[in-house]
This record gives sequence, C-alpha cells and structure tokens, in this order.
Amino acid sequence: MFRYLRYLILAALALILLTVAIANRSVVTLKALPAGLAALLGWDCQIDLPLFLIILGSVAFGILIGFFWEWAREHKHRSAARQGSRQVTQLERELAVLKDSTSTPPKDEILALLDKPKAR
Repeated sequence: MFRYLRYLILAALALILLTVAIANRSVVTLKALPAGLAALLGWDCQIDLPLFLIILGSVAFGILIGFFWEWAREHKHRSAARQGSRQVTQLERELAVLKDSTSTPPKDEILALLDKPKAR
C-alpha cells in the first residue's frame, strides 16, 4: 500500500518538475557579479543556461547544504553514541570477568581443574 503511494507521489513530483522545465525553457544569462563590480574587478563570469536548470540546480544545492548542516549538527549525538557503545562493551567485559571470578567452584577437585578459566 505505502509502496504504491510512494510511487504515486514520485510520479506526481516528476510530472510537476517536467511541467516547470517545459514552461521555463528560455535561455537566461547567469552572472556571478553585478555589472559595475565585474567591471571594477575586471572579472566577468557569466553563463547562458535554460531557466529550469538554474531553478532545479538551486533547489539541489539548497538540499545539499541542508544535508551537510544536519550532519554537522548531529555530530555531538553520533559522538555520544560511539562513546556509549564503547562503555557498554567495556562493562560487558568486566561483567564476564566478575561472573568467572565469583562462580562457585565444583566440589570435585578434578572438575574444578577442568572448569578453571584458561589464561588469555
């Protein structure tokens, strides 16, 4: 059910993006600097692109910036989880050692020798 709903939403999104692309096919000039500043610096960087590429590229760039921002923001949570995982592993090792040392030895001496933990 949800898979078909996801496909329906993706198809609608693709149709909307295709409609925007067809409606904005005209070529526009994209400039990096205003004309006065470009003349002052002697650096005039411009490119001619269809408008829909500029729109979709801007959206994609914004999404990438958002992903990076969230990844950087969640660094402290990943660090705390990693530290907690290390602490759990250490405590599990300590618990295993304590269980071995506090277990009651069997009454038979031969069985006690067989059940003795091996040195690592």
